[in-house]
Amino acid sequence: MASGWGITGNKGRCYDFWMDFSECMSHCREPKDCALLREDYLECLHHAKEFRRRNQIYKEEQRQIRAAARKAKEDTEGGDGDHHH
Repeated sequence: MASGWGITGNKGRCYDFWMDFSECMSHCREPKDCALLREDYLECLHHAKEFRRRNQIYKEEQRQIRAAARKAKEDTEGGDGDHHH
């Protein structure tokens, strides 16, 4: 994917950003002159990954909710019988 081409052979979403940044880097006096273009490119990449990450977070939250519900059920059913004072 580093080439900017997607799996399907179409241009990647961030290809244009990469080209702008790459072109800037090839004729800038110092890399910081292209910092904003680099930010745009990384921002583009981040958004591409964000959906996947959000999906993973959602799945993890659901897993924790189920685990907490299971634990609460065990507690109410007397799963901790050794806490008599």
